[in-house]
Amino acid sequence: MVMFEKAQRSLALGALAAVLTFNMAVAQGPAASAARPAAQIDRNGVLILIRSTLTALQQANETGNYTVLRDLGSEVFQQTNNAARLGEIFANLRAQKLDLSGVVVLEPQLTLLPQIESTGAMHMAGFFPSVPVQINFELAYAPTGGRWRLSGISVGLGSSAPVAPSPAPRVPPPEPVAQKSAAPKKKPLTKQEESAKPAGDPQ
Repeated sequence: MVMFEKAQRSLALGALAAVLTFNMAVAQGPAASAARPAAQIDRNGVLILIRSTLTALQQANETGNYTVLRDLGSEVFQQTNNAARLGEIFANLRAQKLDLSGVVVLEPQLTLLPQIESTGAMHMAGFFPSVPVQINFELAYAPTGGRWRLSGISVGLGSSAPVAPSPAPRVPPPEPVAQKSAAPKKKPLTKQEESAKPAGDPQ
């Protein structure tokens, strides 16, 4: 059983409630992630899972009562997290008064399509592109009684504005180096020019 790392793996204001019974494919790199089979679930099913989970989290943060969120979880999730522990895990989100109600109408963008992990759990990740911040999420569900039950959740904030790259430092052009021109060579006089020189003209 692999626990999410609450402080390190969640985003800036993220929180993580845990736990998954599989190794996270994200931590294993894109090659391992690509090897996981896709989950057999349609788009509507994915939207229902994401929105219902985040709506339950929003209501729990508003009321301070995480009993319903816990009851939506799998057996392992419920055994690992009581309502008080979930309240501690999501204390930062609650203190920041993060409003997740927009997930009901916003369209999520998935950065990790639903895939089946080695234990049969379904894992997905993505974000809701809202302004001025976006809501990032990572969710996992375990098959229980013919339904997908929550087994892991991570929610946090990220910037939705594009970040411009830092300009490269300007390098001043090299200063031109003045070159001393060589004195023109004196052309020797021809015999005709030599005879035309006035008498007494120094050589």
